[in-house]
Amino acid sequence: MNLDHLSFEFFPPKTPEGADKLRAARRRLYACAPEFCSVTFGAGGSTQEGTLDTVLEIAGEGMRAAPHLSCIGGSRDSVRALLQRYRDQGIRRIVALRGDLPSGYGLGGEFAHAADLVAFIREQTGDWFHIEVAAYPEMHPQARSPADDLKHFVAKMRAGADSAITQYFFNPDAYFRFVDEVRKAGIDAVVVPGIMPVTNASQLLRFSDVCGAEVPRWIRLRLQSFGDDRASILEFGRDVVTQLCRKLLEGGAPGLHLYTLNQADASLAVLEGV
Repeated sequence: MNLDHLSFEFFPPKTPEGADKLRAARRRLYACAPEFCSVTFGAGGSTQEGTLDTVLEIAGEGMRAAPHLSCIGGSRDSVRALLQRYRDQGIRRIVALRGDLPSGYGLGGEFAHAADLVAFIREQTGDWFHIEVAAYPEMHPQARSPADDLKHFVAKMRAGADSAITQYFFNPDAYFRFVDEVRKAGIDAVVVPGIMPVTNASQLLRFSDVCGAEVPRWIRLRLQSFGDDRASILEFGRDVVTQLCRKLLEGGAPGLHLYTLNQADASLAVLEGV
């Protein structure tokens, strides 16, 4: 099945060994001809240099790279300087996020919401950057209500964002309902579903509880029943995520954004299945 929009997400490696493994994974994933690859940005700017280094490596490999840019704890001057660094390197795409607060980190910075960051990027750089923002089909865990969450998403788009990538989910109806509500609000931008391949059951369940992504009970119980049987976890996860992607694409989703966790096997298995 041809995808109009395909992208992969990586995080900055912390060790030389991790960097080598990521390079090997990228080489395999590039064979899928992604539109771009994004690189995450640590809470409070904790991996800013790592993000920049990884983005420049990807660009040097001939692939479009999109750094995540978080506004938590950032000043207008610091964000302006970082935008200029990316412009100087020819980077044309950014994923603009409010970002998560690291543990023990107090509120700070000059941007209260991602919409403020989007507006600032447009004010400073015009149409230089294609700006991606986050979307939450099952509601952001800190939102007061689904309606309030939708209001914040619409604000980001009207501030100048070009398109959106969703938090991962396992219920396709959540995505389709969200897109319907976005269209009714007058937003016709591309909203690409974010997909999390299943590679580690305990890690997935733990992270999902933190970020508010619902793992349906039948999936959670099946994963827990496998215990340490990694082969069964991978096989079951591949089948579940592949079926999810098929339903999304058959239902009109414009593409897929895969959260690779710096690995290639699980993402490639999913793409082979769709």
